[in-house]
Amino acid sequence: MKRNIKVLAFAGIVAFGMAGTNTVYAQKKPAKGKAGAPTTPSAAPAAAPKKEGIKPFSEVITSKAKATNGLFKTYRLEDKWYFEIPDSIISREMLVVTRLAKVPAGVKVGNQQYGGEQLNEQVWKWERRGKQIYIRVPSYSTKADPNSDMYQSVQNSNLAQILASFDIKAYNKDTTGVVIDVTDFYNGDVMAIGATDQIRKAYKVTMYDAARSYIDTVKTFPINVEVKTAKTYRAAESPTDNSNGAVTFEFNTSMLLLPKIPVKARIMDSRVGFFGQSQTDYGTDAQKAERTAYIHRWNLVPKDTNAYKRGELVEPVKPIVIYIDPATPKKWVPYLIQGINDWQVAFESAGFKNAIYGKEAPTPQQDPEFSVEDSRYSVVRYFASDIANAYGPHISDPRTGQILETHIGWYHNVMSLLRNWVFVQTAATDPTVRKPKFTDEQMGELIRFVSSHEIGHTLGLPHNFGSSYAYPVDSLRSKSFTDKHGTAPSIMDYARFNYIAQPGDGVTKLHPQIGEYDKWAVKWGYSWIPGNKTAEQEKEILNQWVLKNAGNPAYFYGRQGTTLDPRLQSEDLGDNAMKASAYGIANLKRILPNVEKWTFQKGKDYSDLKEIYTEIVSQYNRYMGHVTTNVGGLSENFKTYEQAGPVYAYLPKAKQKEAIAFFNQQLFTTPLWLINNQELSKFDNGVLLNRIKSVQTNTLGNLLSPSRIARLLDNEVKNGSASAYTLPELFRDLKTTVFAAGRADAFKRNLQRAYVDRLADLMTKENEMPPGFPAEYAASYGLTPINVGLSDIRPLVRAELKTLLATTKARAVAGDAITKAHYEDLNIRIKDILDPKK
Repeated sequence: MKRNIKVLAFAGIVAFGMAGTNTVYAQKKPAKGKAGAPTTPSAAPAAAPKKEGIKPFSEVITSKAKATNGLFKTYRLEDKWYFEIPDSIISREMLVVTRLAKVPAGVKVGNQQYGGEQLNEQVWKWERRGKQIYIRVPSYSTKADPNSDMYQSVQNSNLAQILASFDIKAYNKDTTGVVIDVTDFYNGDVMAIGATDQIRKAYKVTMYDAARSYIDTVKTFPINVEVKTAKTYRAAESPTDNSNGAVTFEFNTSMLLLPKIPVKARIMDSRVGFFGQSQTDYGTDAQKAERTAYIHRWNLVPKDTNAYKRGELVEPVKPIVIYIDPATPKKWVPYLIQGINDWQVAFESAGFKNAIYGKEAPTPQQDPEFSVEDSRYSVVRYFASDIANAYGPHISDPRTGQILETHIGWYHNVMSLLRNWVFVQTAATDPTVRKPKFTDEQMGELIRFVSSHEIGHTLGLPHNFGSSYAYPVDSLRSKSFTDKHGTAPSIMDYARFNYIAQPGDGVTKLHPQIGEYDKWAVKWGYSWIPGNKTAEQEKEILNQWVLKNAGNPAYFYGRQGTTLDPRLQSEDLGDNAMKASAYGIANLKRILPNVEKWTFQKGKDYSDLKEIYTEIVSQYNRYMGHVTTNVGGLSENFKTYEQAGPVYAYLPKAKQKEAIAFFNQQLFTTPLWLINNQELSKFDNGVLLNRIKSVQTNTLGNLLSPSRIARLLDNEVKNGSASAYTLPELFRDLKTTVFAAGRADAFKRNLQRAYVDRLADLMTKENEMPPGFPAEYAASYGLTPINVGLSDIRPLVRAELKTLLATTKARAVAGDAITKAHYEDLNIRIKDILDPKK
C-alpha cells in the first residue's frame, strides 16, 4: 500500500488584497485569461484598506457575540468570526493541516478525492508588529544552534514567508491579547487552506466565488483550533454536472500548537528503516555543511522510569490511540482494531506495554465534540471508493520528526484487491478460497493484515523490501516454519501470500505477520534511553545495537524503489527468485484450468472469470520481473566504517546465468499453458494473447536495457570476464531459445522481431534519463547512466547483428510460407540497421 507523502512549496506567490477588507494574504499568481473572462483571482490591484484604529473591546465584541474558550478564544458576531490571540501564543509554532471534509461525487484527483484526505501541511507562527498581526510560514530546511557563530547567518538566509496580515481590532479585556477579524482570511481564496493547484487544474477553475462560500464552524480546544469551511470555485468542468459552472468542497483546517520545548530527535540510520526528514545543519563542528536526518516517531515516555530501567514493561505516559471512522461498516471494525493492537507485541520489545491500541470513535451522545477531522485524534478514515487501496500517512513536527497524529486512508474496494491476491497466490494449496466470495471471517483476517501494514507506516516505518529475502525458499514450504515465522520477518514488506507452498506441504499460515524485523525496528526507534543523553550520544548506543545484528538477514532493511538489488523487490518471496517463481508458476498451472469452476455464480456473467484469468497473467508477469533484476544485479548493504566488506557487490555469474535459463524455460519457450481456449472463449475478444506476447517482449527489452548493460560492462571491467557475466554471454544465452532451431510459432516470431528491434535501438538511441535526475541519483535506483555511442555496446551489438544476418539468411530458404517470409523480413531489417543508407 502506498504511503501518501506531500512535498510543499512556497513559491510563485504575490500579495493580494481584497477591496473592502483589512486582510491581506499570499496568493498564487493568477494566470492570464481571455479578454473579458475572469481569472483566478483578479490581478487588478485593490485599494489599500482604510485603517480604522484599535477600538475598545466592547465596541468590537459586543454582547451579541457568541464566545468559545480554548487555545484561542473565538467569537461569532452574525457572519463575522474573531480570534482573541493571547500574548503567550505569539511566536509559538503551530502545525496547520488542511483536509477535505466533504467532496462532490466523482472527483478524480489522486489522494485528493475523499473526505478526510490531506491537502496541505504547514507550520504557522503568529507575529505581532505594531498594530498588525502576521502569519509567517517558517522553513526548517536549514538550522544552526542559537549559540553558534553561524546562527545569525542561517537566519539571514531563511526568511519565513508571510501568509497573511490582519489589523488588530481590539485588545482583550485585560490587555494580555489581541482581537483580529479572520472572516475574510478563512472565507477567502487562500490555497494553503483551500483547493490545491491539482484540483484547480483538473476542473479548470477560473475564479473563487465568495458569494457561494462560507465559514461553517469554528471550534477551539485547549491545544487546537478547527475551522470548517465550504468553498465554491467557478469552473469550466465539474466532477458531477458542468451546467453548474462551479465546484464546491468542504475543508477542515486544523491548527495544532506544537510543544514549546521540542522533544529530543533520534538521528536516522540507513541500516534501519524509518521515514524521516533532513536538514542542513551549520552548527556542527564538521568542516562542511552537514546534512542531519531525524526519524519520524511518536513521543513515548515511560510512566515509571525506574521500573523501565529495571527491564519491566511499562505503560507510556501518552499511548498511541487510533480511532475507527464511524462511517466504517460495523463488521470490519473489530478487524481494523485488531490490526492496530497487533503492534503491541512490537512495542514490548521497546519496553512498553499497552503502547498502542485502536478504539471505536465515540458517538455524538458519548462525546459531542469529537470530530474525525480534529487534529488531536488519529483516525482510520473509511472511503466509499471503488479504488482498491489503503495508505497510512502521518503528520510530524518538522523540527524534530515527532509524529503528532495520523489519518489512515482506507478504501472500501481494497477487499477486491485482497480477494484477487489470495485467490491467485494460494488457491492451489488452500481449498477454502476456491470460491467467488470469502466469508466475513476470511475477509476480516485479510483486513486485519492490511490494517497492521498501514499502521506500521503511521509508526514511521517505510516499506522494507529486503525483508522477504531472509527466508530460504524451501522454508516457505514448511508448515512448522511458516506457523512460527509467517512469510517474511516484516509485515512492512510487500510479501503478500505464500505462492511458494505446494499442494501436500500442509502449509496453512499463508500471509505475513508482525515479525522479527518489525520488533527490532520498533525497539531501535522507540526504546527510551535513560540518562538524559543527547541525540548524538544516543546515536552511538543505537549504532552498537545495529552492529550486533549486522549480517543477520532477519534484521536486514532494504529500501523501496531501486531495481539494483534483486533482494529489494515488491511482492516477492524467498531468497532465490528463480526457484520461488518456478513454484509460483506450478501453482498458477493448477489454478488456471479451474478458474471457471471456482468462480462460478449462478445468473452472473463471466466478468469474474475474466478478472481472475487476467490476474493470473499479471502474477506470471510479476514473476518475470522478480527474475529480471538478477541480471546485472548488485547487492546493496549500507555500512559504516567499522563494518568490513563491500556496500555494493555484483551477483555471481552463476546466479545471473540461472536467471536467463529460467527465462528460456518459462518465458521464451512459449507458455502454452496460459492459453486455455475453453475459458478464453467465455470472455476474450482477441486481447489476452497479445498480453502474453507483451510479457515476453517487455521482459526481453528490460534485459537488454542500456542501464542493465551498463552494469554488465562495469562488472567486467572491475572483476574480469571470468567472474563477470558479460554482454556477449547474455546474447549467446538468450539466442539459445529465442532463435532456437525449428519452426518458430507466432509467439517466437514476435519475440525474434522484438530482439532485432531492441538491438536496433541500441545502435541508434542513447540511454535516456528522467529529466532533472542527477546521474548519481538515477544510478542509485537502477537507472545506470551510460553514453551508448562511446561505450562498447554498439561494437558488440554490431557483431551480434552480423551473426543474426547469417542465421536469418540461412533460414529464409526453407520452411513453410510464413517461416520463409518471417526470416526474409528479419534479414532485411538487420541489413537496414547495419547499413541504413541503403
